Amino acid sequence: MDAHSAMMLTGSYGLAAFVYSIFWLYLINGARDGRRSAIIFMAVGFCALWAWAYVGFALSSHPFFLWLAQPLDVLRVAAWSYFLLTLLKTEQLGRATLPRLLKPLAFLLAGFTVLGLILQGLILVGAKLAIEPQGLVTLNSLGLTVLTLLLIEQLFRNVAPDARWSIKPLCVGLAGACLFDLYLYSDALLFKRFDVDAFSIRGFVHALAAPLVAMSTIRSKDWKTHLVLSQRAALQSATLVGVGFYLLFVAGAGYYVRYFGGEWGRALQIGLLFLALLVLCVLALSESLRAKLRVLIGKHFFSYRYDYREEWLRFTQTLSMQGDASELRRQVVHGLADLVESPAGSLWLRAGSGQQYVQAACWNMPVQSGTEPADSEFCRFLQSSGWVINLEEFRSLPGRYDKLSLPDWLLASPNAWLVVPVGTQTELIGFVVLATARTRLDVNWEVNDLLKTAGRQAGAFLGQMQATEALLEARKFDAFNRMSAFVVHDLKNIVTQLALMVKNAERHRDNPEFQQDMLMTVEHAVERMRQLMMQLREGATPVDAPRGVELNEVIRRIQAAKLTQGHQLNVSLSERLQVRVHEDRIERVIGHLVQNALDASSEASPVSINLLREGQWARLEVVDRGQGMSAEFIRERLFKPFQTTKAAGMGIGAYESFQYVQEVGGKVDVVSALGEGTTVTLRLPLFEPSKLPELVLQSEAK
Repeated sequence: MDAHSAMMLTGSYGLAAFVYSIFWLYLINGARDGRRSAIIFMAVGFCALWAWAYVGFALSSHPFFLWLAQPLDVLRVAAWSYFLLTLLKTEQLGRATLPRLLKPLAFLLAGFTVLGLILQGLILVGAKLAIEPQGLVTLNSLGLTVLTLLLIEQLFRNVAPDARWSIKPLCVGLAGACLFDLYLYSDALLFKRFDVDAFSIRGFVHALAAPLVAMSTIRSKDWKTHLVLSQRAALQSATLVGVGFYLLFVAGAGYYVRYFGGEWGRALQIGLLFLALLVLCVLALSESLRAKLRVLIGKHFFSYRYDYREEWLRFTQTLSMQGDASELRRQVVHGLADLVESPAGSLWLRAGSGQQYVQAACWNMPVQSGTEPADSEFCRFLQSSGWVINLEEFRSLPGRYDKLSLPDWLLASPNAWLVVPVGTQTELIGFVVLATARTRLDVNWEVNDLLKTAGRQAGAFLGQMQATEALLEARKFDAFNRMSAFVVHDLKNIVTQLALMVKNAERHRDNPEFQQDMLMTVEHAVERMRQLMMQLREGATPVDAPRGVELNEVIRRIQAAKLTQGHQLNVSLSERLQVRVHEDRIERVIGHLVQNALDASSEASPVSINLLREGQWARLEVVDRGQGMSAEFIRERLFKPFQTTKAAGMGIGAYESFQYVQEVGGKVDVVSALGEGTTVTLRLPLFEPSKLPELVLQSEAK
């Protein structure tokens, strides 16, 4: 060792020896009772002896001091790690117990310490081994350093917020010293030699950490940190341990590849390091691996699989994210799927009529157009039992579900795994179908209870959303009624103006000026009423009962009216069909559908009306090849009030048409695609005179 290196080593480790000796004397002067105080006293003492040993080696170059310093280095790091383990203990029922996750870490710490001391003893006696002992010593020291970093990270993450102020300097100081040692040992293991410059300033680095440790000692009078071990911290710690051991393995493999590789050793080492980093990136981004690790930790290290506080906060935050109704539905699926590591799912909710369930949202699952009747055995089972249906269990043990028969669309769904009811204690708002988990997950009572509780929470959110939508619609109708009052007022003014003109017509009918003014007044009144009609498209509910109406005649009148307006309609009527409706209202409904088709089509695009018999129904189709509508618009907005694609429309016509068709016992189906056109199908029950007395009695009862 040259004079320059000896001077650097003496100054660096001399400073560390002085600082830790002062720290040790301070601890003697203010000695405290308790195991934690004794352990930190021992750790600081090992640090001081370790630094003094290197000072002796730098001054005398005698190997004895080097042989003394290396075991003291192992004991120093082991003492700090053991001190961190004592801080990680929790107080439960008045008795100190070590959490399950910390027990293997304690055994690991003991193994590293004993192995390090044995290797140092073998080097001291000059034992001959097949593998170079110094390389094993470096590898063991690297593992012990990684373990210490893990304990520091675990301590900082799990300490209570009110105790973090006192523990923070300790974590920063020890972490800084360990990170420097991690670089030093990794470099030595990879390149088979210690970095002389880094080794020389190592004492300065550890001397800088001592004041921070002392600051925590002053702040923490009893070193009671009241730690709570969370599963998230356990997962992150386990990940850090895995990465650390992986890097240790790669470093060892790289060392021996270079050692036995001859001339190709360095090239093979670089290639191995690149491959190892690439594999590490792939593993770090693997959702399946993360899910398996989470399940493994929850199953083997904790009494309960879930950290309920963390899970509930995450689930509530997921549901509370800002967005529209469709976004909330997707978040419900996403939140429930995350609870069981599922990568996909779909939400089914009651349709507008409340008689069936339709797919309202999907996440990484194909869209399904099928429906599930609200009175089906499947829905009644979900509502009455509130159970989570495990399809894997159902296929193997169907008797557990009281011989329940599942719908065909569910059995045909790819990777369908769990069906979670979503609703309240008395109402089934919907259900969520989840795909198979990323890893094998035992669906036990804990998983079922968590999913059922989360389903009710999601049902409360969805119920609140539906109530909010209903309230908004009611407010819109209220605003619409207020607007109607203004329209009636304007109509009253127009009627008064026309009545005055008629009254004066007897005296001035031969006056050319009066005639000119009368024409202008009538023209203005017509224009004004047309504007009012555009603003308010609402028909009054008829007071007379429905009767048999021939749809053929209604369609012919609509065709003639549109022809006078310059529109050509293609009409196909198979036979004369009668339905029991209000003639004026059904004419308005069909006229509205035809006008929508004409508005959506160009002049060259045909619009067709087809009428045919379909069993006990009259089937009327209005077909156009216009701009079409998206599936989302049809599902979310088409038959809701005040929803329209027209710039000047109010969105009342489609809503009124849908309500009236349902009122007379009919059905409305819409098939549309953007850029391809729309087909609206009305199915109306045929008028049968033989059932007229019964229908009249029902109408009067209503």
